[in-house]
Amino acid sequence: MDFEIPAAITSYLSVLDDFIEKEIKPLERENDNIRFFDHRREWARTDFEHGGLPRKEWEALLGEMRRRADKAGHYRYALPKEYGGQDGTNLAMAIIREHLATKGLGLHNDLQNEASIVGNLPTVLMFRDFGTAEQKRSIIPKILDGSFRIAFGLTEPSHGSDATWMETRAVRHGDGYRITGAKMWNTGLHVATHDFVFARHSGRDGSPRGIGCFIVPTKSEGVKIEEYLWTFNMPTDHPRVSFTDVYVPADSMLGDPDNGLAVAQHFVHENRIRQAASSLGAAQYCINEAVKYAKDRKPFGKPLATNQAIQWPLVELHTEAAMLRELIRKTAWEMDRMPKPEVAIRLSDKVAMCNYRANRLVCDASDRAMQVHGAIGYSRHKPFEHIYRHHRRYRITEGSEEIQMRRVAQIMFGFTSSRRAQEE
Repeated sequence: MDFEIPAAITSYLSVLDDFIEKEIKPLERENDNIRFFDHRREWARTDFEHGGLPRKEWEALLGEMRRRADKAGHYRYALPKEYGGQDGTNLAMAIIREHLATKGLGLHNDLQNEASIVGNLPTVLMFRDFGTAEQKRSIIPKILDGSFRIAFGLTEPSHGSDATWMETRAVRHGDGYRITGAKMWNTGLHVATHDFVFARHSGRDGSPRGIGCFIVPTKSEGVKIEEYLWTFNMPTDHPRVSFTDVYVPADSMLGDPDNGLAVAQHFVHENRIRQAASSLGAAQYCINEAVKYAKDRKPFGKPLATNQAIQWPLVELHTEAAMLRELIRKTAWEMDRMPKPEVAIRLSDKVAMCNYRANRLVCDASDRAMQVHGAIGYSRHKPFEHIYRHHRRYRITEGSEEIQMRRVAQIMFGFTSSRRAQEE
């Protein structure tokens, strides 16, 4: 096996670095935009007087970053060429996401908003793989130009990982359905034009069958944002929303009406491996900064780096990062060599290992970086508290670490089947 990064990917990293220096860094510095990244970042980003939502100026800056990245040909990198992308592989995306996150906080790759010069864009692929010919024709171009923005309503107030027990119901009504229920953590709904609302229309509770993925316009009568849920890392765009007798036509569904959860699971492995790579990159940034500081700081007349109490915890973290890097890249490389259904059967446990361990690592690394830096590390003048607060969420979202450990255990102990592997 060749462990060298393919030359094309290495070259592209240099292209991205050059783009960041020439286009993104100047934008980050103009008009005091640096306030969104320095010690003022949480206040600058958050409109505390209006539900804790992202400030419009912050979202406008992210939008300008995306426009510049798209114009330069980077934003759609992972998409197929037919949609203006470069057919980016899972291996390439893992390496790129780690590379960008290792640079630390910046407009080039702000993970709090899943915003990056190299976008993920899973909804395009959802419509490509599950949409009707008309949905593909009418919706995909609008996703790409930003006029169609869709949120994702799966989690409910009483149901998270147990999605097959959801209480939101869709009842047949004439040529369509009436939806009644509630969703939680319906991220991005404040700017979305539409919402993927998963609702049971048939079948028994606990069954994956009978749940549809409905495409609901957010302006529909009966859609109501009840509150925005303030989080550990602000701003928030995560509302609790209710649906009261909301009408949608029967053709406003994505995918098999009886197997809407397949849409929800469609991008899970790609998303988890890329998110693992981002967490790894952020962890490595924290490790690198702690090592640098330990060399420079000289209490009692000698560098902190001469103390084994400083060295050894960082050695442990650096070692785990090195091991994770190889597992993430090997898993991504294997994903590129088999169709998606086979990935779900053969690699779901490896993807889970990568994801939950990387998410733990970045929390440990940011905490250790705070400790090494002392009081200044605890302050907002260093980015470690922000990195910790942001990445802590991924031990719960994107499939909690307990759910992902269960996937590994199911494979280890034989408590699974090909069918269940595809449903996890």
